Amino acid sequence: MHKFLRAVGFSKIKTRKELTEIINKTIQEATTREYATLQEEGNELFAIFCTDFADGLGLAVCGEFDEKDVFTYEYYYPYLRGSKVSSGEDITVERHAATESYAGVCDENRIGVTLIFYLQNIIAYKKQQNEKNLPIKGTTLNLSALSVKGTIVLPVAKSSQQKRAIRQKYNDRNRLISAARQGNEAAIESLTLGDMDTYTTISKKIKTEDVYSLVDSFFMPFGVECDQYSVLGEILEYKAVVNKLTKETIYIMRINCNGLEFDVCINAADLMGEPKVGRRFKGNIWMQGIINYPNK
Repeated sequence: MHKFLRAVGFSKIKTRKELTEIINKTIQEATTREYATLQEEGNELFAIFCTDFADGLGLAVCGEFDEKDVFTYEYYYPYLRGSKVSSGEDITVERHAATESYAGVCDENRIGVTLIFYLQNIIAYKKQQNEKNLPIKGTTLNLSALSVKGTIVLPVAKSSQQKRAIRQKYNDRNRLISAARQGNEAAIESLTLGDMDTYTTISKKIKTEDVYSLVDSFFMPFGVECDQYSVLGEILEYKAVVNKLTKETIYIMRINCNGLEFDVCINAADLMGEPKVGRRFKGNIWMQGIINYPNK
């Protein structure tokens, strides 16, 4: 059973029989059907059937058609489609070892770590690969995430002047990180000294202040799987949707985490607190992404 099924409203599925029924329904009543040839595997036809069970979220079933046009199910995953562009950085895509699924890798300066995500639009990538168009410059990335446990945290009070100063600080840090990656020793030294100052300041204040009043947001790897993260970010917008099959309520939130914006969905039963614009979401997420290829 996929751990993140409950994030899209399937928290009550407990048996293999119930799961098989949902998979069959997804294949038979698919909202979208996409196909691509696997040239490296004898030109077999790879297919993805996606069914939306609420606005922008649902289940995807992936598999192959044989020479008799019989579909064999290989794997499935729940998804949330990102509503807006999150990044314009260059992206590298790598295939997973066990299945015909892919991970995207993006060097995103704003979060300070290499961002790894589960690729949703595999068919678009395979078509570009078959046409020998890769690598492609000028792509953008829509990020989204699924969570099975989260908490709403109150915001840190900031004046408009403080908000401007924070944005300027983010921009300056991003420029330093870009310069450091190109081997600029002055930028590397400046970043190192800045991190040391931050560590010293927090170490003193943490004795008398709550950690979430000192740390406005964070984005860091979580667990052993490379596309899962622990995040804390400001809620920019949110909405509640209902899974049309199970009638479970799911919250979809657009959050800003260290300057990176992406959508998160979580089952209402798994979220502690009430989401509001300006409040913060804290939780562990599974990151997904859609690569937008430029029109020729």
